[in-house]
Amino acid sequence: MSVLLETSFGDIVIDLEVEACPKTCENFLKLCKVYYYTLNAFFNVSKDFLAQVGDPTATGTGGESIWSFIASQQGKQEQRYFSPEFVPRLKHKERGTVSMAVAPAVDGQSKGGCGSQFFITLADDIDYLDGKHAVFGHVVEGLDTLDKLNDVFTDQEGRPLKDVRIRHVVVLDDPFADPAGLVVPETVPTRPPDNSTRIAEDEDPLATLPEEEAEAERRKQAARASALTLEMVGDLPFANVRPPENVLFVCKLNPATRDEDMELIFSRFGTIMSCQVIRDKKTGDSLQYAFIEFDKREDAEQAYFKMQNVLIDDRRIWVDFSQSVARLNTSWSNEPTMGSRGVRGGKGRGGGGFGGLDNLEETRRYRESTAGGRGSYGLVFDVPDDRHQPRHSRSKSPRRPQEERRRRSKSPRQRDRRGRGDDRHRSRSRDARPRDQYDRRR
Repeated sequence: MSVLLETSFGDIVIDLEVEACPKTCENFLKLCKVYYYTLNAFFNVSKDFLAQVGDPTATGTGGESIWSFIASQQGKQEQRYFSPEFVPRLKHKERGTVSMAVAPAVDGQSKGGCGSQFFITLADDIDYLDGKHAVFGHVVEGLDTLDKLNDVFTDQEGRPLKDVRIRHVVVLDDPFADPAGLVVPETVPTRPPDNSTRIAEDEDPLATLPEEEAEAERRKQAARASALTLEMVGDLPFANVRPPENVLFVCKLNPATRDEDMELIFSRFGTIMSCQVIRDKKTGDSLQYAFIEFDKREDAEQAYFKMQNVLIDDRRIWVDFSQSVARLNTSWSNEPTMGSRGVRGGKGRGGGGFGGLDNLEETRRYRESTAGGRGSYGLVFDVPDDRHQPRHSRSKSPRRPQEERRRRSKSPRQRDRRGRGDDRHRSRSRDARPRDQYDRRR
């Protein structure tokens, strides 16, 4: 009775000792029938010693017998292990000996036994394992696969750095009847039962790409990193944003060229959604380039081919497709002449969720900005603007009496100066009186 194991390194055919170890062979065959070993990893490989597999968790502490597996599916309690079958004539003499690993007593059981874990010896004459683990089969085909398995790189715990798994199990002959309650799954498992973070079995860590492809891949990774940085600082709405295909970039314009002129010239190719000559924020002078947005991409393509190197206002213009995504952030500049598009939740010329696109959303920042007011962090202790307004109106009235008090209360120096000035004025008036009286007498 034989079983075929399709592994990452090749096929292994195991011939079972059905007559000498009937219970162990029945347990192994039924576990293979329910795909219990499918996609299991070899979690313990020791060079010139053994390769252990059969634990779905790949930790060395999992696994159970077929009878415990059936009982767990039915919600019943059953012994996790069964008693090993030791046969004196079956020893670990030859390479490729298949033995069922005998586990110690766990989970409050009085004694240990055999579950689902088994191993294959990778060398001859390993007498140390005799009497400790139960032999139930031998490898008859696939010794070259064992050589590859023996040469794998492992970590300190014996786990291969690159996963080696049982991809599929084929039962060539099964003389035993199915136990009561055995249910064969309809589909074969497609995901490994363990959460491995090691190198995948189908991945080659030493594979190198051609120089041109490697350079292209490095540029893609650098572009992704730059886009992610721009998204974090708020320059891009999202990292994987793509420039619009219906917007043209026109440069080498005459400083005297206006928005209306460009829109009139390019409108013969189709409907124009917006046409704007970018100007300096402070002076308002033209920066000699513009963005023209068409309603359809076909119209933009036609204008691209027809208007290249055309003479406008004594200047040969240059036309190309825009690589800017600034329009997705509402406008090309701070003072657009055509008006900004509607933002999220509002009604604008472009409509849609944001920037005229239904599937686009405005970039969310730490401070949520409103359309007509200042930014607010939206925290619990933030006070709305309507609460501040009555406070300002109330605080205006008490200021008047304070100003009057300040006006009334003067410093002592000013009082002294005023007092001295009054005395001088009084002395002058007293001196003037006798002169008047003397003139009258004359």
